Amino acid sequence: MPQSDQLRRRLDESGYGAEGFAERYDAFRPRPPGALLDVLPQLAGVNRPGLVVDLGSGTGLSTRAWADRADGVVGVEPNAAMRRYAEEATDALNVSFAAASSYDTGLADESADIVTCSQSLQWMDPDAVFAEIARILRPGGVFAAYQYESLQTPFWEPEAAWDELRATTRRLRLELRLDEGKRLWPVSAERLGAAGCFSHVRELSLHSLEEGDAGRLVGFAMSEGSLTTLLDAGVSEQDVGLDRLRQVAERTIGACPCPWLIGYRAWLGRRPGGTVLRPGNPGDHPPM
Repeated sequence: MPQSDQLRRRLDESGYGAEGFAERYDAFRPRPPGALLDVLPQLAGVNRPGLVVDLGSGTGLSTRAWADRADGVVGVEPNAAMRRYAEEATDALNVSFAAASSYDTGLADESADIVTCSQSLQWMDPDAVFAEIARILRPGGVFAAYQYESLQTPFWEPEAAWDELRATTRRLRLELRLDEGKRLWPVSAERLGAAGCFSHVRELSLHSLEEGDAGRLVGFAMSEGSLTTLLDAGVSEQDVGLDRLRQVAERTIGACPCPWLIGYRAWLGRRPGGTVLRPGNPGDHPPM
């Protein structure tokens, strides 16, 4: 089976095409951290990117964020249900979505100033995806993969229940062998370095500040395919700890939104070449 078809099948099996999943994903998932969106154009040496390409764009959360920051934005998403939602939810004229794979985007050579993967690089075969990134990224352009890793509200108990839920989800999936034979490729600086297409690689920790109530916390949990497919396999909310998360969130957070501090990890790579820009001119910054 071709690699692109394998990727589509994996996403379907992971619940991303299930009824109502795209709506939950878009409503409850965190937005891209603003600090990362601020720094990537500077690292690419531009005031305003001509083209940003978002691989594994899902419902377009990580794609629409660039609408006011770039001349053109393309989200590449092979899952039909997620892509349809993205198209319906996006009204910016400079944002479009491609029914393509991250292994074969159909975009022109050296056309992108920035390429991103938000919560998605772990799905992608390194050899295939980095070859395509190297093809579409212009010399001196920047690649960034990023994902959320932690959540802190003004309360302690919801985070403990959240962490316990995620740990139990992993344990039960292992016991039920739901991921047997399904390979993921964990993201790391070593993975970017081994790709051989970047002159510089960096790993960053950063955070964003959002708001959420009890309903959003439960919805956030339900926006992860690992949990929803576990429930579809017959595991109860009580067994996995979703009922406890709901009770704790309603008792502590309730219906009044409170600050959410969301921790992120990001991995950046710069494609070799391009003009080295000197500080001093507006928007000019030296490469990494």
